[in-house]
Amino acid sequence: MYVAVKGGERAIESAHTWLAEERRGPTEIAELSIPQIREQLKLAVDRVMAEGSLYDPDLAALAIKQSRGDLIEAIFLIRAYRTTLPRFGHSEPVDTGAMACDRRISATFKDLPGGQILGPTFDYTHRLLDFKLAAEGETPEAATQEADEARVPHVTGFLNREGLIEEAPQDDTPPPDLTREPLEMPASRALRLQALTRADEGFTLGLAYSTQRGYGRNHAFVGELRIGSVPLDMDIPELGFSIEIGEITLTECETVNQFTGSKTQPPQFTRGYGLVFGQSERKAISMALVERALRWEELGEDFEGAPAQDAEFVLYHADNIQATGFLEHIKLPHYVDFQSELELVRKLRREAGADQVQEAAE
Repeated sequence: MYVAVKGGERAIESAHTWLAEERRGPTEIAELSIPQIREQLKLAVDRVMAEGSLYDPDLAALAIKQSRGDLIEAIFLIRAYRTTLPRFGHSEPVDTGAMACDRRISATFKDLPGGQILGPTFDYTHRLLDFKLAAEGETPEAATQEADEARVPHVTGFLNREGLIEEAPQDDTPPPDLTREPLEMPASRALRLQALTRADEGFTLGLAYSTQRGYGRNHAFVGELRIGSVPLDMDIPELGFSIEIGEITLTECETVNQFTGSKTQPPQFTRGYGLVFGQSERKAISMALVERALRWEELGEDFEGAPAQDAEFVLYHADNIQATGFLEHIKLPHYVDFQSELELVRKLRREAGADQVQEAAE
């Protein structure tokens, strides 16, 4: 029998108060500031911006503080806030060839114009706890790196000169806006890229790993991975030309993938592409691998039933906010639903018991 729950509003208010106390923690410990989170937990901030589809480090840091470090909750907060913002216009496509690179590596060419820039990365560190970080007042030595203001060409351009890699797919159709329109199938490449760039990093990583293990026939090389800042331009109708309105940090990955050719195309390499806000190279590489796996149909390849090849499976399950909402709703009251199923199970058991008694009597 369903019994109405009383006092729910008071209980929820108490839960909010308790949450605020837990978020603050012991008052004898200094409170984390937004600038501290923004500057010292930068990779977490970058992930929240990327998957929240809003480039604002201060707001992302605030969301992380409010969510007690739960990044999916922080992403939820950022997306909810973004829906309240007016849109004044659209920026011009960014030119990543003009990126001021903090990090730029290639797994395909050792010597390339502009050089390899290792940049700030965990790749060459020992995965051992550094207890010096537990001591207050530690100041790292300043890194020295000569800035190169010249354009840094993309590595895939070298392969393109010999026709060894496919031309980058072109589509002048205005792309749909996934932040304002629901996802629909079949999804264009532009829509797939939007969905992947704000997809959950862990989910995308798992799918990318599956392609490397053979689920999708996707053997890839990292043609180039670059991280840096690019200028953001916006066309101002009243002025009649574009002006630079700021800079954003991006991570871009281009993979070089094997392709045996088809009836209409000679053997050549194909591309996978990833582009995300901030420094998020694991996500960018994963995105490039999955994006390439999703292109099997346009490249005339066979569908092998791999999860990463199934656009509907990938795109509908990659959004961590959608997944979180559907998952967590089951912890909310379902008293009526459960009581009906409970009564059904009791009825079935009674009928089964009656049948057993009848069979025993016979």
